[in-house]
Amino acid sequence: MTFSARLPDRLQPNAVSVAVETLRASGTPLVDLTESNPTRVGLPYPAGLLASLSGPRALLYEPAPLGLWSAREAVAADAWRRGARIDPADVVLTASTSESYVWLFKLLCDPGDCVLVPRPSYPLFEHLTRLEVVQAVPYDLEYHGRWTIDFARIEDAPAATRAVLVVSPNNPTGSFVSTAELDRLAALCARRGWALIADEVFSDYNLDEGHAVTDLTTRVDVRSFSLGGASKSLGLPQVKLGWMTIGGDRRTREEVRSRLELIADTFLSVSTPVQVAAPSLLQEAAVVRSAIRTRIRRNMAEARRIVAAHPSCELLHTEGGWSAVIRVPAVRSEEDLVLGLLHRERILVHPGYFFDFRDEAYSVVSLLPEEDVFASALNRVLDYAAVPPERLPSST
Repeated sequence: MTFSARLPDRLQPNAVSVAVETLRASGTPLVDLTESNPTRVGLPYPAGLLASLSGPRALLYEPAPLGLWSAREAVAADAWRRGARIDPADVVLTASTSESYVWLFKLLCDPGDCVLVPRPSYPLFEHLTRLEVVQAVPYDLEYHGRWTIDFARIEDAPAATRAVLVVSPNNPTGSFVSTAELDRLAALCARRGWALIADEVFSDYNLDEGHAVTDLTTRVDVRSFSLGGASKSLGLPQVKLGWMTIGGDRRTREEVRSRLELIADTFLSVSTPVQVAAPSLLQEAAVVRSAIRTRIRRNMAEARRIVAAHPSCELLHTEGGWSAVIRVPAVRSEEDLVLGLLHRERILVHPGYFFDFRDEAYSVVSLLPEEDVFASALNRVLDYAAVPPERLPSST
């Protein structure tokens, strides 16, 4: 049987996935320091938060390709708390950030065209671009005390490039695009005719009190798109609501909207109940967002303390998001480190190669777990990572 070349030839799980599933199938408890689902880490959710999903208006089906106006207004109004002024007409609702990407690739690219994607980053773009018959061309984020964009790689982009993607703050590096970088990207896009796509799903979660550059479409004059969603901003991955805002001059925004409306009308993927509930959810989920922000800041403070007590390890500078990146001694491969932690300590962490770090050795951990669980597990991770395999006592 033949399948589309858009799919990988083989769909076999890697060694880490096999080990995790084997341990879980045997009933072995694990501490998951990769947990990215806020609904599973003991955070407080208001009673009745999802009640608005069952309102009587949800029974009335009135398809609106770009989304119900009330929901688009609510998304635009919510941006005010970050100081951003957005026209609700420039808001487009989708079922998820992934769907936003897919619609934008349909909008901007023909088969074989290229989009520039950051490296390291979450391993999503490879799959989304391949399914849309688009090429993902990486550009590097370089670490010199903080993460910065390698503009030389972007300048050398293929002629078939149609867009440059930024993730701000990046997952997992936690780096926000700076004002200087944004200005340079906007100038490049204007000169080359590219679109700028900014994934800002973690923009509400700066780890320090300093100001972060957000809502990038409101800061540039080129064709641009900022992506957000309920999964991160509201801590509600199960409600399946994403959004994008369109940037550029008035004529550009109008042309983009008309074409996106055709794409959206073809799928009509966003459910009516979640659109009806959007104004209430955006307002009431603020308490969840606050709880997440408190949790990740406390865990980051604890991570700084713990890593400082392990001189052979380094906590890389992180500005926002839900992850911490730790450079560990390269005394074993990252895969061996992760498998060793699973079998000896019953702790799961992400290896750096999962995010396409160019060298070893890195461990990436989530800042979402409960604070006592996080601190205890991270201490054990670094104790194990610092000891060469030949010096470990025999496991029983």
